[in-house]
Amino acid sequence: MGIQIRQAGEADRAAVTALLDGAFQNDPVSSWVFPDETHRRAVHSRFLGVFVDVTLAEGRIDLATDGSCAALWLRVPAGEPEHEDGVPARMRAVADPDNERCELVGRLTGAVHPTAEEHEYLLMIAVSPERQGQGLGTELIRPVLERCDREGTPAYLEASSARSRGLYERLGFEFTGVTVDLPEGPHMWPMWRKPGHGDGPSPAA
Repeated sequence: MGIQIRQAGEADRAAVTALLDGAFQNDPVSSWVFPDETHRRAVHSRFLGVFVDVTLAEGRIDLATDGSCAALWLRVPAGEPEHEDGVPARMRAVADPDNERCELVGRLTGAVHPTAEEHEYLLMIAVSPERQGQGLGTELIRPVLERCDREGTPAYLEASSARSRGLYERLGFEFTGVTVDLPEGPHMWPMWRKPGHGDGPSPAA
């Protein structure tokens, strides 16, 4: 099997957002942010659309040409971010202004994001529900990880389930040792990948 990959642009915004919406409807974190299923269906795509907009403006979206999967990447420099504080507030304002969880999830993940080294940040990866379990996600992100190895660049992500944590561990990511604990909700696992498949300790946030 092989997938063709291209870089998404503004014209792909709706398609990428719909792909994320379908892939994450029943994700533990999305279910915590929007506990009511009917309400989640109504506002979830607006919430995820903020991630798409940020990545289109500041990063890169790798999209399978058949629309089956997409990966959102940001190149994050070393040091404290200059304007990241505004993104969680925007997530809440755009998606669900009365729901503080829209903002809280971004603030909690931001609080543990590593700052010591420049790195590639896998903000989100989505595979359409009918194609999940076929290895498409691994195939989609492998070229970036291979480039990270060649360039000596670390990579970072937050796994939103124990299952996804296991998948990322097989790609060389290591749990940093500090979970993101959503109040009365699920855990998220920040994971760091050193170039060369993650040998060595993870950095402090």
